[in-house]
Amino acid sequence: MFPERLLLTAILALPLALGQTQMAVPIPKDPLEIVTGAVRAADTPEDRQAAVQLLARARSNGSMLGPDTGYHLTASFTVSSGGSTNVDGEWEMEEIHIPRLGTHWTARTSAGYATTQVSSDGLNYGEGTPGTVPLHLQEARAAIFGAAATPGAQVAIRTATATYNGLTLTCVLIAGTESIPTAAPGRRWDETEECVDPTTNLLTIHSQVPGRYYVYDYADGPRLGEHVYARKVTVTEAGKVVSLIRVDSLTAMSDADPKLFVATKEMKWSSTLASAQKLFVFPRKGSLAPDATIQPVCVLGILTSSGQLVEAHSLQPSDPNSQEALEYAKAMKFPYAAANQESQHQVFIIEKFPAPR
Repeated sequence: MFPERLLLTAILALPLALGQTQMAVPIPKDPLEIVTGAVRAADTPEDRQAAVQLLARARSNGSMLGPDTGYHLTASFTVSSGGSTNVDGEWEMEEIHIPRLGTHWTARTSAGYATTQVSSDGLNYGEGTPGTVPLHLQEARAAIFGAAATPGAQVAIRTATATYNGLTLTCVLIAGTESIPTAAPGRRWDETEECVDPTTNLLTIHSQVPGRYYVYDYADGPRLGEHVYARKVTVTEAGKVVSLIRVDSLTAMSDADPKLFVATKEMKWSSTLASAQKLFVFPRKGSLAPDATIQPVCVLGILTSSGQLVEAHSLQPSDPNSQEALEYAKAMKFPYAAANQESQHQVFIIEKFPAPR
């Protein structure tokens, strides 16, 4: 009904690389990469259950969906990508959700972008600026409506204890389908990282891939019932802030004008905002030696319903292979499973290059 709510809560990895696993260079240093020491495998049923339940509590706390939960939300955010993605500048967003009626949301910028979207009875319609929903708008919705990942039943999980701003956090590392180990302690290149305050069950740091982080600030955060939400979310890439998101208001709402949830004559069928995906690829011809060291580069973009990769950019821009990785990603032909004809989604393409000897 509301597929955008699932954005980044699950990872579908489509391995396109060779099966050989080599060691990788350590992930780049970042002020927000707090898992740098010992990591423990959650290899017993009890340890795995504890990690899964911690993430479930974090998701539940941040979820606005429910059979009886109606709300009115206003948010604003500032995008400063430096031109690496579309529509920098100031944004405003508003959403009304009434369970028995559906969802009506709008977004607009001073630069001229505007959209109105209606979701009701499993159907999605929209009008406004044509084309793909911009990456940072999709990102803001994911950040506000919950980003903590849901590990699959067969996915490997590791955990670590780390400190951020004086808080002791439990960090859950969720493996991709293709392991990219390093000789250094801490997080691996393939792992999604979720750092949760185990005392409050609040998600504090969310990172889909190394080099990209969401930081949640709950000071003066709005509440709906027993749920508390972040007032601010800061998104960084390669150590630079690319988006500052603020929830300006959030209030319970039991009813609204039914016309808000009916598509107008100007509205067209709209793609849903689906879950993010990770792809692992080897961009160069030939194969790597079994003792080769891997130097990954991650490219992030939006995969459209027609299978086009847009707003693509490297999350390791200073890496010597960054431009080659970006060009390879833009030239990729995506399988049907990754280019769903009824949705658009973020895709993280982790490309494996041989490290200099």
